[in-house]
Amino acid sequence: LIPNITINSSPSNPQQFLTPISFFAFDPICFKWEPLPAPPPLSLLLRHPPFISRDLPVQSVTVGNRLAVVAGTTEHLAPALSRPLVFDPISRDWRYGPPVPVPRRWCATGALGTSLYMASGVGPHFSTDTARSVERWDLSRGLDKWEKASSLRDGRFSREATDAVGWRGRLCMVNVKGDTAKQGAIYSAEKDLWGDMKEGMLGGWRGPVAAMDEEMIYVVDESKGVVRKYKEETDGWVDVVESDRLRGALQMAARGGRLCVVCKGGSEIVVVDVVASPPQMWVVEPPQGFNVGAVHVLPRMSRT
Repeated sequence: LIPNITINSSPSNPQQFLTPISFFAFDPICFKWEPLPAPPPLSLLLRHPPFISRDLPVQSVTVGNRLAVVAGTTEHLAPALSRPLVFDPISRDWRYGPPVPVPRRWCATGALGTSLYMASGVGPHFSTDTARSVERWDLSRGLDKWEKASSLRDGRFSREATDAVGWRGRLCMVNVKGDTAKQGAIYSAEKDLWGDMKEGMLGGWRGPVAAMDEEMIYVVDESKGVVRKYKEETDGWVDVVESDRLRGALQMAARGGRLCVVCKGGSEIVVVDVVASPPQMWVVEPPQGFNVGAVHVLPRMSRT
């Protein structure tokens, strides 16, 4: 979560945008927010005067039932994290992962099973090698090191922060957001190979995308407010539900038959039950004084 004052003000000094990100868990049974145990200091630049029209991304991923904060930007417009910061809701603790071979920002991040992936991006300085590189860290193997995966064909995924969506043993990612010309790539973990995304999948990728339990891909068309699911056999998207509340959707997580969609500039989370017939929808508001930077679905946090 991000303090509202950070989003609504635009000072010329970038240090004034360095602010600790707050982490909260929402308990759907008690219907209330609870702060997570305090992480190590994590001040990240959220805006910078030359980029005042856009927020600088803080990239986070759900992997192996844990939350990993993997990339961000410093006040000097350099990568903010040399190691991922991981939270385990069962043990209620934070720990750092292994050093990333080349710390980066504006990269593609995602997960397959218990493996965290970082692809492309920009290091301290732009490098074609970094823009094509792909790193993998398997949290289940007890190895505190990153392994190299097959490189991308080019550096087209270093333009902005991108979600790499884990789906049926593959990572799917698109290099730019919104309803504009874009390029897509799919990675096969079994074959360690990259290929082009199918035309139908790419054409319907018009907003936040998430995969339900890595099996069914959903997209929210951010301009029309329509939830769609992908049908691999026809390479097409099928409408699920439409709502004006979903227009301008920013980010999405999926698990247990429900989509959690960050909407309205981060001032609300729209929950969509796609298993119900017809689909049901309700809104969860963030704690007072905060806006949502990203939402993830994890196991219920243990009690102390």
